[in-house]
Amino acid sequence: MNSKRLDFTIADVNEIYEGPVGKLWEMLMGEEIHVGGGRETEILAKKAGLNRDSNVLDVCSALGGPARHLAVKYGCRVTGLDATAKMVDEAAARTEREGLSHLIIFRPGNALDMPFHGDTFDTVWGQDAWCYVTDKEKLVREAYRVLKPAGVIAFTDWIQTGNMTDKEWIELNAFMAFPYMETLDGYEQILRETGFMMLEKEDLSSDFAHHCHLYQNKLRNELEDIVISKYGKEMYEAADSGLDKWVRAADEGKVGRCRIIGKKI
Repeated sequence: MNSKRLDFTIADVNEIYEGPVGKLWEMLMGEEIHVGGGRETEILAKKAGLNRDSNVLDVCSALGGPARHLAVKYGCRVTGLDATAKMVDEAAARTEREGLSHLIIFRPGNALDMPFHGDTFDTVWGQDAWCYVTDKEKLVREAYRVLKPAGVIAFTDWIQTGNMTDKEWIELNAFMAFPYMETLDGYEQILRETGFMMLEKEDLSSDFAHHCHLYQNKLRNELEDIVISKYGKEMYEAADSGLDKWVRAADEGKVGRCRIIGKKI
């Protein structure tokens, strides 16, 4: 498990996603705001065994894109939990406009102290967002607590996959406001020590590198003028510089992405 930490807090993440940086990530990735969009949501849903009877908790639910995807495709109930009030409000508004409020609710709250009773959900879900959480061990313990017996934890996340210098580690995490990234083996250890049985552990890093290039090309070839006109040249240059570091790190096998499925036992 990764023990190094940068001093980022939930307040820093809130500031990002309440401002222009959050809007930029939606421009790059779509409203689901994770690598692969709806295609990846569908893969995770099938591996998690979702169906019409599933009661799902989406931890760090952002704008609610995945929650709406799951409700439309599977007819399941979804609760979105997010610490950024503006994201919660916007997710609820979009969900109401799409006529899905009977299946989806959004709650403001901290992933490290979830406002739910134990044994409540069939599935705890996350997509490329737990890298922002300051204590992955506590997050997984909370997921275990709120899951019903034999419930499933299913998530993807950005991970550290190789060695890097201290300067690289600080620059990559600081650009994203990550306190740290876990490793694939680190996540497995956390789940097993918490009491989960591992069902699947997948390294998706080659696909992650491919998408990093896609986002860089989109920023440079489609969004440059839009970002500069809306938010200024300084923000564009900062985004381009930071994303370029991530592209190089992904190509060099230092950062990547994982998909993990576990079962509460």
